[in-house]
Amino acid sequence: MSAAAPDRAGLFDCRDSFAATIESLAEHDSRVVTVVSDSLGSSKLGGFKKRWPERMVNVGIAEQTLVAVGAGLANGGKVPFVSAASCFITGRAMEQVKADIAYSNVNVKLIGQSSGVAYGELGPTHHSIEDMAWLRLFNNLTLIVPADPWQTEQAIRAAAAMDGPVFVRISRMPVPALERNNARFEIGKAEILAEGADAAIIANGTMVHRAVAAAKILASEGISARVVNLATVNPLDEAAILAAADTGAIVTVEEHSVRGGLGGAVAEVVTANTPVPMRIMGFPGFVPTGSAEWLMEHFGLTETGIADAVRQTIARKR
Repeated sequence: MSAAAPDRAGLFDCRDSFAATIESLAEHDSRVVTVVSDSLGSSKLGGFKKRWPERMVNVGIAEQTLVAVGAGLANGGKVPFVSAASCFITGRAMEQVKADIAYSNVNVKLIGQSSGVAYGELGPTHHSIEDMAWLRLFNNLTLIVPADPWQTEQAIRAAAAMDGPVFVRISRMPVPALERNNARFEIGKAEILAEGADAAIIANGTMVHRAVAAAKILASEGISARVVNLATVNPLDEAAILAAADTGAIVTVEEHSVRGGLGGAVAEVVTANTPVPMRIMGFPGFVPTGSAEWLMEHFGLTETGIADAVRQTIARKR
Protein backbone atom coordinates (compact mmCIF):
# COMPACT_ATOMS: atom_id res chain seq x y z
CA MET A 1 0.00 0.00 0.00
CA SER A 2 1.35 3.44 -0.90
CA ALA A 3 1.28 6.38 1.46
CA ALA A 4 -1.74 7.81 -0.34
CA ALA A 5 -3.75 4.61 -0.66
CA PRO A 6 -6.63 3.98 1.74
CA ASP A 7 -7.89 0.55 2.71
CA ARG A 8 -11.30 -0.72 1.63
CA ALA A 9 -12.96 1.33 4.36
CA GLY A 10 -11.28 4.51 3.11
CA LEU A 11 -8.90 4.64 6.07
CA PHE A 12 -5.15 5.22 6.10
CA ASP A 13 -2.22 3.83 8.08
CA CYS A 14 -0.05 6.82 9.00
CA ARG A 15 3.02 4.56 9.12
CA ASP A 16 2.78 4.30 5.32
CA SER A 17 2.95 8.06 5.09
CA PHE A 18 5.95 8.10 7.43
CA ALA A 19 7.83 5.49 5.40
CA ALA A 20 7.14 7.14 2.04
CA THR A 21 8.21 10.53 3.39
CA ILE A 22 11.47 9.15 4.77
CA GLU A 23 12.29 7.67 1.37
CA SER A 24 11.52 10.98 -0.31
CA LEU A 25 13.78 12.84 2.13
CA ALA A 26 16.57 10.31 1.69
CA GLU A 27 16.53 10.76 -2.08
CA HIS A 28 17.49 14.42 -1.65
CA ASP A 29 19.60 14.33 1.50
CA SER A 30 22.35 11.75 1.93
CA ARG A 31 22.54 12.57 5.65
CA VAL A 32 19.16 10.91 6.30
CA VAL A 33 19.63 7.51 7.96
CA THR A 34 17.33 5.19 9.89
CA VAL A 35 17.82 3.19 13.07
CA VAL A 36 15.45 0.39 14.14
CA SER A 37 15.28 -2.14 16.97
CA ASP A 38 14.03 -5.28 15.26
CA SER A 39 11.15 -3.04 14.22
CA LEU A 40 11.73 -2.93 10.48
CA GLY A 41 8.30 -4.31 9.62
CA SER A 42 6.26 -2.35 12.15
CA SER A 43 8.06 0.84 11.10
CA LYS A 44 7.27 0.08 7.43
CA LEU A 45 10.91 0.71 6.46
CA GLY A 46 11.42 -2.33 4.25
CA GLY A 47 11.49 -0.12 1.16
CA PHE A 48 14.13 2.12 2.73
CA LYS A 49 16.34 -0.85 3.58
CA LYS A 50 16.03 -2.23 0.05
CA ARG A 51 17.12 1.06 -1.50
CA TRP A 52 19.74 2.14 1.04
CA PRO A 53 20.86 -0.86 3.15
CA GLU A 54 24.03 0.99 4.10
CA ARG A 55 21.96 3.80 5.63
CA MET A 56 20.02 1.62 8.06
CA VAL A 57 21.17 0.27 11.43
CA ASN A 58 19.18 -2.51 13.10
CA VAL A 59 20.33 -2.84 16.70
CA GLY A 60 17.97 -5.70 17.56
CA ILE A 61 15.72 -5.67 20.60
CA ALA A 62 17.80 -3.10 22.46
CA GLU A 63 16.03 0.25 22.69
CA GLN A 64 18.64 1.88 24.94
CA THR A 65 21.26 1.09 22.33
CA LEU A 66 18.85 2.28 19.64
CA VAL A 67 18.62 5.77 21.09
CA ALA A 68 22.35 5.95 21.87
CA VAL A 69 23.26 4.96 18.31
CA GLY A 70 20.94 7.67 17.01
CA ALA A 71 22.73 10.24 19.17
CA GLY A 72 26.11 9.07 17.88
CA LEU A 73 25.01 9.32 14.26
CA ALA A 74 23.70 12.84 14.87
CA ASN A 75 27.01 13.84 16.43
CA GLY A 76 28.65 12.51 13.28
CA GLY A 77 26.63 14.84 11.06
CA LYS A 78 23.81 12.50 10.04
CA VAL A 79 20.07 13.13 10.38
CA PRO A 80 18.90 9.92 12.07
CA PHE A 81 15.27 8.83 12.22
CA VAL A 82 15.15 6.41 15.16
CA SER A 83 12.01 4.30 14.96
CA ALA A 84 10.49 1.77 17.35
CA ALA A 85 7.29 1.02 19.25
CA SER A 86 6.47 4.09 21.32
CA CYS A 87 6.03 2.05 24.51
CA PHE A 88 9.60 0.76 24.24
CA ILE A 89 11.48 3.72 22.78
CA THR A 90 10.24 5.67 25.82
CA GLY A 91 9.71 3.18 28.65
CA ARG A 92 12.88 1.19 28.07
CA ALA A 93 15.13 4.02 26.96
CA MET A 94 13.98 7.07 28.90
CA GLU A 95 17.41 7.63 30.46
CA GLN A 96 18.97 7.74 26.99
CA VAL A 97 16.19 10.00 25.69
CA LYS A 98 16.84 12.32 28.64
CA ALA A 99 20.65 12.35 28.65
CA ASP A 100 21.73 11.48 25.10
CA ILE A 101 18.98 13.30 23.20
CA ALA A 102 17.28 16.06 25.20
CA TYR A 103 20.02 17.17 27.60
CA SER A 104 22.64 16.89 24.84
CA ASN A 105 20.27 18.68 22.45
CA VAL A 106 21.24 16.53 19.49
CA ASN A 107 19.58 16.47 16.08
CA VAL A 108 17.78 13.12 16.44
CA LYS A 109 14.26 12.42 15.20
CA LEU A 110 12.61 9.84 17.45
CA ILE A 111 9.61 8.09 15.90
CA GLY A 112 7.30 6.40 18.40
CA GLN A 113 5.30 3.92 16.36
CA SER A 114 2.03 2.18 17.30
CA SER A 115 1.31 4.58 20.15
CA GLY A 116 -1.68 4.61 22.47
CA VAL A 117 -3.58 1.32 22.62
CA ALA A 118 -2.96 0.27 19.01
CA TYR A 119 -1.37 -2.98 20.25
CA GLY A 120 -4.58 -3.63 22.17
CA GLU A 121 -4.58 -7.42 22.24
CA LEU A 122 -0.97 -7.50 23.50
CA GLY A 123 -2.05 -5.85 26.72
CA PRO A 124 -0.71 -3.22 29.13
CA THR A 125 2.96 -4.00 28.46
CA HIS A 126 2.46 -2.76 24.90
CA HIS A 127 0.03 0.08 25.56
CA SER A 128 1.79 3.43 25.25
CA ILE A 129 -0.39 5.78 27.24
CA GLU A 130 2.32 7.42 29.37
CA ASP A 131 4.71 8.58 26.65
CA MET A 132 3.41 12.13 26.14
CA ALA A 133 3.55 12.82 29.87
CA TRP A 134 7.15 11.63 30.12
CA LEU A 135 8.31 13.49 27.02
CA ARG A 136 6.66 16.79 27.94
CA LEU A 137 9.18 17.10 30.76
CA PHE A 138 11.96 17.89 28.28
CA ASN A 139 11.43 21.52 27.32
CA ASN A 140 13.65 21.41 24.21
CA LEU A 141 12.18 18.19 22.77
CA THR A 142 9.64 19.02 20.08
CA LEU A 143 6.67 16.64 20.45
CA ILE A 144 4.27 16.12 17.54
CA VAL A 145 1.19 13.86 17.39
CA PRO A 146 -0.16 13.95 13.80
CA ALA A 147 -3.79 13.16 13.10
CA ASP A 148 -3.82 11.76 9.55
CA PRO A 149 -1.50 10.80 6.67
CA TRP A 150 -1.11 14.33 5.31
CA GLN A 151 -0.19 15.73 8.71
CA THR A 152 2.19 12.82 9.30
CA GLU A 153 4.07 13.67 6.12
CA GLN A 154 4.19 17.35 7.06
CA ALA A 155 5.39 16.54 10.58
CA ILE A 156 8.22 14.34 9.30
CA ARG A 157 9.33 16.96 6.79
CA ALA A 158 9.22 19.68 9.45
CA ALA A 159 11.19 17.48 11.84
CA ALA A 160 13.86 16.89 9.21
CA ALA A 161 14.10 20.58 8.41
CA MET A 162 14.66 21.78 11.97
CA ASP A 163 17.88 21.41 13.95
CA GLY A 164 17.18 19.76 17.28
CA PRO A 165 15.53 16.77 18.94
CA VAL A 166 12.02 15.79 17.86
CA PHE A 167 9.61 13.03 18.86
CA VAL A 168 6.81 12.15 16.43
CA ARG A 169 4.08 9.89 17.87
CA ILE A 170 2.48 7.77 15.13
CA SER A 171 -0.37 5.28 15.50
CA ARG A 172 -0.92 2.09 13.53
CA MET A 173 -4.69 2.51 13.90
CA PRO A 174 -6.32 3.37 10.55
CA VAL A 175 -7.74 6.88 10.34
CA PRO A 176 -9.57 8.90 7.69
CA ALA A 177 -7.97 11.80 5.86
CA LEU A 178 -9.28 15.01 7.42
CA GLU A 179 -11.10 17.60 5.35
CA ARG A 180 -9.25 20.91 5.29
CA ASN A 181 -9.90 24.29 3.73
CA ASN A 182 -6.39 25.65 4.25
CA ALA A 183 -3.94 22.78 4.54
CA ARG A 184 -0.85 24.07 6.30
CA PHE A 185 1.36 22.59 9.00
CA GLU A 186 3.69 24.55 11.23
CA ILE A 187 5.38 23.28 14.37
CA GLY A 188 3.83 25.00 17.38
CA LYS A 189 0.65 26.06 15.57
CA ALA A 190 -2.76 24.50 16.12
CA GLU A 191 -5.13 23.68 13.29
CA ILE A 192 -8.75 24.85 13.56
CA LEU A 193 -10.96 22.27 11.86
CA ALA A 194 -14.30 23.77 12.86
CA GLU A 195 -15.36 27.09 14.33
CA GLY A 196 -17.67 27.25 17.31
CA ALA A 197 -18.71 29.50 20.17
CA ASP A 198 -20.42 27.23 22.73
CA ALA A 199 -17.45 24.97 23.58
CA ALA A 200 -14.11 23.80 22.23
CA ILE A 201 -12.88 20.27 21.63
CA ILE A 202 -9.08 20.02 21.63
CA ALA A 203 -7.63 16.75 20.36
CA ASN A 204 -4.66 15.21 18.60
CA GLY A 205 -3.67 11.96 16.90
CA THR A 206 -6.34 9.34 16.41
CA MET A 207 -8.86 11.36 18.41
CA VAL A 208 -9.11 14.26 15.97
CA HIS A 209 -11.48 12.68 13.47
CA ARG A 210 -13.65 11.55 16.38
CA ALA A 211 -13.72 15.12 17.68
CA VAL A 212 -14.82 16.34 14.24
CA ALA A 213 -17.60 13.74 14.19
CA ALA A 214 -18.69 14.76 17.70
CA ALA A 215 -18.90 18.40 16.64
CA LYS A 216 -21.20 17.40 13.78
CA ILE A 217 -23.49 15.57 16.21
CA LEU A 218 -23.59 18.65 18.43
CA ALA A 219 -24.22 20.95 15.47
CA SER A 220 -27.34 18.93 14.64
CA GLU A 221 -28.59 19.87 18.12
CA GLY A 222 -27.78 23.55 17.74
CA ILE A 223 -24.56 23.39 19.79
CA SER A 224 -21.60 25.13 18.19
CA ALA A 225 -18.28 23.41 19.04
CA ARG A 226 -14.86 24.59 17.91
CA VAL A 227 -12.51 21.72 16.97
CA VAL A 228 -8.80 22.30 17.56
CA ASN A 229 -6.20 19.85 16.29
CA LEU A 230 -3.31 20.44 18.70
CA ALA A 231 -0.78 18.22 16.97
CA THR A 232 2.22 19.94 18.51
CA VAL A 233 2.24 19.26 22.24
CA ASN A 234 5.61 20.96 22.69
CA PRO A 235 5.87 23.83 21.94
CA LEU A 236 2.22 24.63 22.65
CA ASP A 237 0.10 27.09 20.72
CA GLU A 238 -1.03 28.99 23.80
CA ALA A 239 -2.92 31.56 21.74
CA ALA A 240 -5.11 28.82 20.24
CA ILE A 241 -5.76 27.38 23.69
CA LEU A 242 -6.76 30.76 25.11
CA ALA A 243 -9.02 31.36 22.11
CA ALA A 244 -10.65 28.00 22.83
CA ALA A 245 -11.16 29.10 26.43
CA ASP A 246 -13.13 32.10 25.16
CA THR A 247 -15.97 29.66 24.38
CA GLY A 248 -16.30 29.09 28.14
CA ALA A 249 -15.93 25.29 28.06
CA ILE A 250 -13.13 22.97 26.91
CA VAL A 251 -13.03 19.20 26.39
CA THR A 252 -9.66 17.61 25.58
CA VAL A 253 -9.46 14.16 24.01
CA GLU A 254 -6.35 12.00 23.69
CA GLU A 255 -5.32 8.38 23.21
CA HIS A 256 -3.24 8.63 26.38
CA SER A 257 -3.57 8.73 30.13
CA VAL A 258 -5.64 11.61 31.51
CA ARG A 259 -2.57 12.51 33.60
CA GLY A 260 0.16 14.67 32.18
CA GLY A 261 -0.57 14.51 28.46
CA LEU A 262 -2.49 16.81 26.12
CA GLY A 263 -5.18 17.57 28.70
CA GLY A 264 -2.60 18.40 31.33
CA ALA A 265 -0.78 20.72 28.95
CA VAL A 266 -3.98 22.55 28.04
CA ALA A 267 -5.06 22.78 31.69
CA GLU A 268 -1.74 24.37 32.66
CA VAL A 269 -2.33 27.18 30.18
CA VAL A 270 -6.03 27.63 30.97
CA THR A 271 -5.76 27.66 34.76
CA ALA A 272 -2.89 30.13 34.69
CA ASN A 273 -4.73 32.57 32.45
CA THR A 274 -8.48 32.20 32.16
CA PRO A 275 -10.00 29.28 34.09
CA VAL A 276 -13.09 27.71 32.50
CA PRO A 277 -14.84 24.37 33.01
CA MET A 278 -12.76 21.56 31.49
CA ARG A 279 -13.06 17.84 30.93
CA ILE A 280 -9.97 15.74 30.15
CA MET A 281 -10.87 12.59 28.22
CA GLY A 282 -8.44 9.70 27.94
CA PHE A 283 -7.56 6.57 29.89
CA PRO A 284 -7.88 6.75 33.71
CA GLY A 285 -4.96 4.38 34.39
CA PHE A 286 -3.75 0.99 33.22
CA VAL A 287 -6.18 -0.38 30.66
CA PRO A 288 -7.03 -4.04 30.06
CA THR A 289 -6.25 -6.29 27.14
CA GLY A 290 -8.61 -5.97 24.21
CA SER A 291 -8.87 -4.60 20.70
CA ALA A 292 -8.14 -0.92 20.27
CA GLU A 293 -11.68 -0.22 19.13
CA TRP A 294 -13.16 -2.08 22.11
CA LEU A 295 -10.95 -0.09 24.48
CA MET A 296 -12.02 3.19 22.87
CA GLU A 297 -15.66 2.22 23.26
CA HIS A 298 -15.19 0.97 26.81
CA PHE A 299 -13.63 4.25 27.96
CA GLY A 300 -16.00 6.51 26.04
CA LEU A 301 -13.47 7.75 23.50
CA THR A 302 -16.03 7.78 20.72
CA GLU A 303 -17.86 10.52 18.87
CA THR A 304 -20.94 10.02 21.05
CA GLY A 305 -18.84 9.92 24.21
CA ILE A 306 -17.10 13.15 23.25
CA ALA A 307 -20.42 14.81 22.44
CA ASP A 308 -21.78 13.77 25.86
CA ALA A 309 -18.71 15.25 27.57
CA VAL A 310 -19.19 18.54 25.72
CA ARG A 311 -22.85 18.78 26.79
CA GLN A 312 -21.89 18.09 30.42
CA THR A 313 -19.07 20.65 30.34
CA ILE A 314 -21.30 23.32 28.80
CA ALA A 315 -23.76 22.72 31.65
CA ARG A 316 -21.01 23.74 34.09
CA LYS A 317 -20.46 27.13 32.44
CA ARG A 318 -21.10 30.08 34.74
